[in-house]
Amino acid sequence: MQSIDRAMNVIKVLVSNSSENWLSITELSQECDLPVSSMHRLLKAMSLHGLIQQDGQSKQYGLGNIWLEYGLRMYDKMDYISQIRPELERLMNKVEESVYLSQPIGMESLVIERIDSEKSQIRVYDQLGSRVPMHIGAANKAMLAYMPYNQTKKIVDALLPTKERAAFWDILQETKTQGHGISHSERTEGTCSVAVPILNHFGEVHGAVSIGFVSFNLTDERLDFLIKNVMETGNRVSAKLGYRGP
Repeated sequence: MQSIDRAMNVIKVLVSNSSENWLSITELSQECDLPVSSMHRLLKAMSLHGLIQQDGQSKQYGLGNIWLEYGLRMYDKMDYISQIRPELERLMNKVEESVYLSQPIGMESLVIERIDSEKSQIRVYDQLGSRVPMHIGAANKAMLAYMPYNQTKKIVDALLPTKERAAFWDILQETKTQGHGISHSERTEGTCSVAVPILNHFGEVHGAVSIGFVSFNLTDERLDFLIKNVMETGNRVSAKLGYRGP
């Protein structure tokens, strides 16, 4: 029982440090009031079960991806799907394009839901479970723009060469100012996407809703229509998750 209590304490500490998702063994020892030697043994055991993971460069510890795996298994059993999926279906029916729901996992995002429109002759197709590096795509830019600065900086510094970071930060600033992200031919030539972040009741990034579409014959009016509708959907979903605005 003592080991379980200690392990859960580590998890709670990592979860509560949402703005700094990675902590050193010394910081964890101090937070959990355990000797470093005891913490080392505990972390080793937790790593074996995927409960936590260690960053290869910083040697800091964060939550393991197994929590997301378990969360996805509970996906259909929780009220989460009943709150969000109707909004995604509503958006798909209105814009007649493929709609996606993504969530961040470290340096990548995971596509956890996709709803295709049968009326769209050409579809942008990303499989469920697809992983996308966090610096690529409208959904990821939208999430990065709304994450705490230190969390975003860690991701940007890890994924982008130094010479490209300043321009990328400008894109994130513009994304947050406009309230939506946009992507042109980043992953697949001739495709675009627009996206907005989903925020929970703490104002934390929970994920992103995006629309994928082809850029052939795309007009400014059509783009404005897609942006307007994805932003309205994002606002409704965030409100259902308890977000009440800044």
